Amino acid sequence: MPKMKTKASAKKRFTVTGTGKIRRKHAYKSHILTKKSKKRKRNLGYYAIVDPADLKNVKSMLQK
Repeated sequence: MPKMKTKASAKKRFTVTGTGKIRRKHAYKSHILTKKSKKRKRNLGYYAIVDPADLKNVKSMLQK
């Protein structure tokens, strides 16, 4: 049986931290930035941890 392939879209969007958590970027930071406050844009720039409800799906997409 052939090896499982990693989903290319997931490979581009998620990274695994040293402790094994999966990191993601926030949405809504790409355009129409003039109406968003500085605080909101700043907080969208930071990374977030994937929610436990989505973890199983993301891990299955990232398995090699």
